[in-house]
Amino acid sequence: MAAEFGQEGEMRTVRISSKTHVMPRMKLGRRECQLVTFDLPYIAFYYNQKLLFYRGISDFEDIVGKLKDGLGVVLEDFYQLAGRLGKDEEGVFRVEYDDEMDGVEVMEATAEGIEIADLTVEDGTGTLEELIPYNGILNLEGLHRPLLAVQLTKLKDGLAIGCAFNHAILDGTSTWHFMSSWAQICGGSPSISVPPFLDRTKVRSTRVKLDLSLPNSDPLASSNGDAKPGSKPQLREKLFRFSEAAIDKIKSTVNSKTPSGDASKPFSTFQSLSVHIWRHVTHARELKPEDYTVFTVFADCRKRVDPPMPESYFGNLIQAVFTVTAAGLLSVNPPEFGASMIQKAIEMHNAKAIEERNKEWESSPKIFEFKDAGVNCVAVGSSPRFKVYEVDFGWGKPEGVRGGSNNRFDGMVYLYQGKGGGRSIDVEISLEAGTMERLEKDKEFLMDHHLV
Repeated sequence: MAAEFGQEGEMRTVRISSKTHVMPRMKLGRRECQLVTFDLPYIAFYYNQKLLFYRGISDFEDIVGKLKDGLGVVLEDFYQLAGRLGKDEEGVFRVEYDDEMDGVEVMEATAEGIEIADLTVEDGTGTLEELIPYNGILNLEGLHRPLLAVQLTKLKDGLAIGCAFNHAILDGTSTWHFMSSWAQICGGSPSISVPPFLDRTKVRSTRVKLDLSLPNSDPLASSNGDAKPGSKPQLREKLFRFSEAAIDKIKSTVNSKTPSGDASKPFSTFQSLSVHIWRHVTHARELKPEDYTVFTVFADCRKRVDPPMPESYFGNLIQAVFTVTAAGLLSVNPPEFGASMIQKAIEMHNAKAIEERNKEWESSPKIFEFKDAGVNCVAVGSSPRFKVYEVDFGWGKPEGVRGGSNNRFDGMVYLYQGKGGGRSIDVEISLEAGTMERLEKDKEFLMDHHLV
């Protein structure tokens, strides 16, 4: 099975040589876990894709063996990832696990024509797409597919680990908890330091029946288990790297106008960088002053719910938080105007607001689609707090960490811990092609490139 793609006229080939399934090493019996109100809205999103690539792997077969062995061990704790989506007799979605299931799908592949340098480019995800499984696959398909698929690809000078996680069963915090735990086991630790907290009903026990089913057949499904998404607007993705100095400058600029004696809280790094992105993307879109623009953040609610949940809560414990203004107001006012809106929206999203949102959703369930993020939106997912560059399986830190092509739309932003370490942040943005072209020329936005 081979996928081919060209870059500057040169054909590259990714060949999948084998496909196996990995189960928890220990027999666990039958287990079930109801999906709750925090999980269900994402059931029509796509699998969440992550790619990590590592330099200088000598013995690919040996490494693959170690990764599979480590996976078998870590799945004893994270066994839900080895299960399937199912429904109980009342039609409530749940994760079902038993020892007879197929487990996690692991594909081995070679791409000797691709090197690390091809993957560290800041533009696009085209090259990355063939290194991550389940392109264009909906979470709902977890009814008959593994909830986690992994592709291990031997590159010319390294290894790529592409993962596709079913977003209906976990968010970013849980994704990186799993990845760091897997790396911990592969690195020689006899057990993981923080086991996942698996009982979702502790945060919400309301049973919500969704009348959703998959079409009988999917004519778009291709031979390697990927579906080709339909035609969509021409999007471009780009990774913008903001150094520690640039982040500090952005933050101090937004905070410089706070009047002395003002009791308001200073703007955080996240709020400062968010308004920087929101304003410059809005400018690059060339909106009319009266056009609305929405800022959306998928906020982690683990510490916001009452009672608070541990960081190790496994599942989705995020909610979208929105704020909206006119494009003209956002651009004519100083950055602290937008930062203050973002700060207020996040602070107002407390336990009471979360409870109200849950009750409203439960009384009239609505499955999220991308257009729900808002008109002319900038939507931020992922977080620079995730220690993505510390996922070391025993042969060093990753050379790069990227998202795949799933769950991207005009205005989607992923924030990652910067490769440069410290307070640096990598910003992955998807925009309509013309908007991206204008953003790339915006010196005030880029700032880093002329900031020493």
